[in-house]
Amino acid sequence: MEPIKFKSLLKQTLWGGDKIIPFKHINEHIDNVGESWEISGVPGNETIVANGAYKGLHLNALVEQMKEKLVGQANFNRFGTEFPLLIKFIDARQDLSIQVHPTDEIAHRQGKERGKTEMWYIMNSEPGAQLYSGLKRQITPDEYKQMVEDDTICDALAQYEVKEGDVFFLPAGRIHAIGSGCFLAEIQQTSDVTYRIYDFKRKDKNGNYRELHTQLAAESIDYHVENDYRTAYTPQPNRGVSLVECPYFTTSVYDLDEPMTIDYSELDSFVILIGMKGEASIKDNEGNETTLKAGETILIPATTQCLDIEGDIKFLETYV
Repeated sequence: MEPIKFKSLLKQTLWGGDKIIPFKHINEHIDNVGESWEISGVPGNETIVANGAYKGLHLNALVEQMKEKLVGQANFNRFGTEFPLLIKFIDARQDLSIQVHPTDEIAHRQGKERGKTEMWYIMNSEPGAQLYSGLKRQITPDEYKQMVEDDTICDALAQYEVKEGDVFFLPAGRIHAIGSGCFLAEIQQTSDVTYRIYDFKRKDKNGNYRELHTQLAAESIDYHVENDYRTAYTPQPNRGVSLVECPYFTTSVYDLDEPMTIDYSELDSFVILIGMKGEASIKDNEGNETTLKAGETILIPATTQCLDIEGDIKFLETYV
């Protein structure tokens, strides 16, 4: 199987900005694009194969057809024909709501299929852009509900001014929100379970407040407090630098200016490469060739043994 590219799903939102279209080299004027779903098996939002022998198939049909050849035997045993990761670019022109996602266990108790763990890699955001991640002081579930009611919940949250290269891991249960001016890549479990905690008393176009999920969120929040919620790592050229390892995904960043071979012969999983900067040519062990540049995302099938990468490029690598 050859490396696979997909047609992105561009999502126009009230809070969307103007960074995604030029970042993805799209020769079209589209306003307020808040998200680009790069690889998605979410029902009703499946990305479509853009190249090669499987062109025109949506991701779920591709998994059904290729099974473990695409995702790996262990992943196929674990997830069946559901693709386990959702990859997005997000550009926030306005503050997004304060929210939380449940763990798988809590989601099951609440009648949902699964929870959601995710991570953010910050790209070229606006100067002074900020986000929320985690609690900065201890509060109880009752205090949380009162602070939502009093419009003071943000006082309990850790806020960060972000810069390019910052990484935030968001395990299920961690309160978070993307702030105005943030531009980032998001890697997450395939799940759409989100509980809105607070939306700054904003009203929709009909003058109504958006629905809050105060009780469901209270059951889902991890009330543990940490000193720092930003992921610490040391960038290094021409090697993979680990960012996140968790049961749902393992992610590294590569910043290459010389040729490199990446060996996947011992890995029983697909691999996703997400272009951050620059451009490179890629050749796999079967002789298939493609390119990866900023704004592109490529799915490498589990049958691939190794990749030869040549160019000047920064990319994220993630797999399960």
